[in-house]
Amino acid sequence: MAPSTSKKKSTGKKSTSRSKSSRKYSPAAGKSVETEMRAMKQGKLKSGRSGKKVTSRKQAIAIGLSEARRAGYKVPPEKG
Repeated sequence: MAPSTSKKKSTGKKSTSRSKSSRKYSPAAGKSVETEMRAMKQGKLKSGRSGKKVTSRKQAIAIGLSEARRAGYKVPPEKG
């Protein structure tokens, strides 16, 4: 008789610590950021108080998210 080799079959499922969650930002919030980025690239985006032209990518995203929050779209709260 040949020695039997027993191997466990994997079920193919991986256990993950994260649970399934919904998206952090609404699609409308993404559109708001997209609009602000386009305005920045065209040189039309101005900052709030000083009115200077916005050249920073991060600042354009922050302005877009801020407007999305004001409009009531699903966006996580600001940090800090």
